[in-house]
Amino acid sequence: MGEEAYAPYQRPPLSKAFLAGELDANRLLFKPERYYPEHNIELELNTRVESIDRENKTVALSSGKQLDYDWLVLTTGSRVRKAPIPGSELANVHYLRNISDVEAIRSGLTPGSNLVIVGAGYIGLEVAAIAKKGGLNVTVLEMAERPLQRAVAPELSDFYTKLHTDAGVDLRCNVRIESFSGSTAVTGVNLKGAAPLPADLVIIGIGILPNTELAEAAGLTIDNGIAVDEFCRTEDPSILSAGDCTSHPNRLLGRRLRLESVHNALEQAKTVACTICGERVEYAQIPWFWSDQYDIKLQIVGLSEGYDTVILRGEPASKHFAAFYLKGNKLLSVDAINSAREFMLAKKLLAKGAELDIEQLKDMSIPFKDIATAALA
Repeated sequence: MGEEAYAPYQRPPLSKAFLAGELDANRLLFKPERYYPEHNIELELNTRVESIDRENKTVALSSGKQLDYDWLVLTTGSRVRKAPIPGSELANVHYLRNISDVEAIRSGLTPGSNLVIVGAGYIGLEVAAIAKKGGLNVTVLEMAERPLQRAVAPELSDFYTKLHTDAGVDLRCNVRIESFSGSTAVTGVNLKGAAPLPADLVIIGIGILPNTELAEAAGLTIDNGIAVDEFCRTEDPSILSAGDCTSHPNRLLGRRLRLESVHNALEQAKTVACTICGERVEYAQIPWFWSDQYDIKLQIVGLSEGYDTVILRGEPASKHFAAFYLKGNKLLSVDAINSAREFMLAKKLLAKGAELDIEQLKDMSIPFKDIATAALA
């Protein structure tokens, strides 16, 4: 069951190739629609699950139907965080989360138009890159002191600031938005302490929230997401959950966390399937993410929270380098810019909980492959 009109599809291309018009909606689908009936899968699209009756093991649908279940899997995902800004209800003020959102946005991506993006996170910067390449006048507004502040070190923020400003994007941080102006459609953005900005189109990207309301109403535990164990089981033995909506223990990282990533959703789904089939396959993996902007592929592995040292290997000006985040000598995370080898080796190092020699890591005369091989031995 799903609220959208589309069969299950990939979301990462929405802010990348699909927004750029390089893919049509059919190419986003995980499987062609004919796959589902051929494999004994019934799709209930345009359908919302209104409630779960755990005692009788039924779900009530918005269509009025009621379904029995032996197993129930909650993959309710997440929704955009709405901005409490006056005027955000005006036409041409958009959020980007699904196919319909992108189709509405694309109709306004005309060369020479004024696009204002609220939020300099990954979604905002990916949209900015595509819009700038499409010939729009692009301004990105961020409340924080630097772009990607919650995700990367200042060195990476500086790199992305230069990348976008060199492309002609007007990137402004420490900005407060007072309101959006316009009678029926947005025409401008009013800023605190600065001149208003013209806007033909506004896209807001300030994060997402897990969809936990259905689970909470059913009495399941919510802990920054639907709480599951390492086998993706809720406290109800018949109900499992996977994806953005869950919080789960990660043995490799030694803590409970909620992840907003495709890798997490796919791998948890495999664990769910194994649990239903009677196999105990623990979900314990190192998280990884990626972002495409212009000719830059950023690949992130691990979580940098709590780092005390950042070491860059390579020159940012070359657009080929990696940032290593460490706490003491323990590697926590790596941000690899057009550096697939460092990314792949870092995956292995993080899975092992490796410690690195900081002085060797700083010494560019020593190949990283040699450092990694020694740490993995």
